[in-house]
Amino acid sequence: MNRATLLLPVVVLAIAAVLSSIFIVDEREKALVLQFGQIKEIREEPGLYFKLPLIQEVVRYDDRILGLDVEPLEVTPLDDRRLVVDAFARYRIADLQRFRQAVGASGVALAENRIDTILRAQTREVLGSVTSSEILSEDRAALATQIRDASRNEANSLGVEIIDVRLKRTDLPEQNLDATFARMRAEREREAADEVARGNEAAQRVRAQADRTKVELVSDAQRQAEIIRGEADARRNAVFAEAYGADPEFFDFYRSLAAYRAGILGGNSTMVMAPNSEFFDYLKSPEKR
Repeated sequence: MNRATLLLPVVVLAIAAVLSSIFIVDEREKALVLQFGQIKEIREEPGLYFKLPLIQEVVRYDDRILGLDVEPLEVTPLDDRRLVVDAFARYRIADLQRFRQAVGASGVALAENRIDTILRAQTREVLGSVTSSEILSEDRAALATQIRDASRNEANSLGVEIIDVRLKRTDLPEQNLDATFARMRAEREREAADEVARGNEAAQRVRAQADRTKVELVSDAQRQAEIIRGEADARRNAVFAEAYGADPEFFDFYRSLAAYRAGILGGNSTMVMAPNSEFFDYLKSPEKR
C-alpha cells in the first residue's frame, strides 16, 4: 500500500471536518450555536462563521416579520351580543436566547401556539369590556391596538415582539343571525312607521295652514269686493241723484221707458191695471194727460 493511498482518507476527513465547521448566516435569519444543548454563541449578523465539528450544532431561526392567523373565537361584549372574531398578528423573534429557552427544540410551532393562546385571551378581555357597536364601528382599529399592547408583555417572555394585531372579521354566530336580522328588520320597520307618522302629522299641519290661509284670502277678497261693490253702488246712486236733480221730468220719462221695456217683453206674467194708471202716463197723448 503506497503513501498516497494512506493520505487520501486523512485528506477527505480533514476536508469534511473543515466544511462541517463552517456555516453561513444570511440577512434573513439568526443562528444559535449549541453544544450539548447549551447555547454557546448567538449569531445575528449575516456572514461566515465557524463552529466545532461534531460537538457543536447550528440552529437557524427566521429573522423576518412572521404572520400568525388566530383561530376564530367567540367573544361576549358588554351588551351580551355574541360575536365571532377572526384576527391575525405580525411578530418577530426579538431575543433569540430567551426564545430558545422558552420553546426549546420545538421552535416556532410551539411559540405560535403560545402566541395564539395569548392573543385569544387578550382579545376576549379587551372586546369584552366594550359594546358590540364599538367593535363593529371604526373604533375597532383602536381596539386592535389595545390587544397588541396587552399581548406584548406576555409575548416578551417568549423572546417575541408583537408588531401588529388586526381584526379581520367580526360577525354574529350562525345561530344568532336569523334572530338578529329579524330584530334589525323590526327596528327598521318601527323607524319607518315613525317617519311615516311624522310625515302625516307634518302634512296635516301644512293642510290646516293652507286651509286657514285660503279662508283668510277668500274672506279678505269678499270683504274688498263688498267694499268695491258698495262704493260702486254709492257712485251709481250719486250719478242717478245728480241726473234726477238736473232734469226730474226726463228722469221720470227714462224710468218709465225702462219699465215699459221690462213689462212688455214676451213671457212676462199678465198685468191687470186701470187705464188711468200712472204706468200709462207716457203712452197717452199730451191732451189726455
